[in-house]
Amino acid sequence: MLTHSYTYEATLADSHKITWRVEDIIGGDKQLDFSKPFLPESLAGTASIRCLSAREKLLLNQIRGNSYLYLFGFVEEFILPFVLDQARTAVHGADAVEVRALVTFADEEAKHIHLFRRFSAEFARGFGAECGAIGPAKDVAAAILKHGALGVAMVTLHLEWMTQRHYLDSVKEGDAEGLDPQFSSLLRHHWMEEAQHAKLDTLLVAKLAREAGPEGIAQAFDDYVSIGTMLDGGLAAQAKLDIQALERAAGRPLAEAEKAEIFEAQQRSYRWTFLGSGMTHPNFVRALGELSPAGAERIAAMAKAFS
Repeated sequence: MLTHSYTYEATLADSHKITWRVEDIIGGDKQLDFSKPFLPESLAGTASIRCLSAREKLLLNQIRGNSYLYLFGFVEEFILPFVLDQARTAVHGADAVEVRALVTFADEEAKHIHLFRRFSAEFARGFGAECGAIGPAKDVAAAILKHGALGVAMVTLHLEWMTQRHYLDSVKEGDAEGLDPQFSSLLRHHWMEEAQHAKLDTLLVAKLAREAGPEGIAQAFDDYVSIGTMLDGGLAAQAKLDIQALERAAGRPLAEAEKAEIFEAQQRSYRWTFLGSGMTHPNFVRALGELSPAGAERIAAMAKAFS
């Protein structure tokens, strides 16, 4: 039902070529540079905020960098058990390579969670102000995993293609913006493995769609919308926590009008970064269209609010 050229064998072979370790990426002499922005403007969305000074925009950019990685770890806490469940189901099938590829997928997601937690500790030591985060992740993961497997796989595919878009379209080209090289390195190594996950999740979506049939596919689109709406609420809550962190970091209270301006800009930025950029990725759009033209039109209309 999906047009692709991916195989478990080739994707597993590509995964084995990537051998970085968490300790190679963060910690020790690999320190964050807090004199530089972490995220490109296309993801941070701070330049248009008129009430902030240049220093405050830099602080907010770094807060957003921290939140960006936290939210990746946050969603990977539902992806990890989901992929393990799929691997467990595949154990009794005929394709041993499929099981190995899915277990590798899960192992790499666990490594990413570890990486982002190490980053969070390094960030907390160097930034100098407390940054709040939504959660707990386990409760959100449980709520997401109550939905059908195909809907969860569609959300995961959205996130995988979103990651590709962020790095290739924004971070890889971010040298002109003077991004912190250490933060960019972390994103690059994350992207390297997520490139394989996008292929594996395409294979999962194709398999689950075949098993689900038309009624199951229609339900999966409902589940995708339900999970996306839940995540949108979480992003709004995170934007408010970021504003509180900015007040602490900048050492001044923000007026209500300033908070409103910042929240409007940051909600728009968060929505594009985590929702719109995934919903409109060409590979994701093509996959939805092959699953259900009507469902794809529904998501395209929804994406307009996040773009």
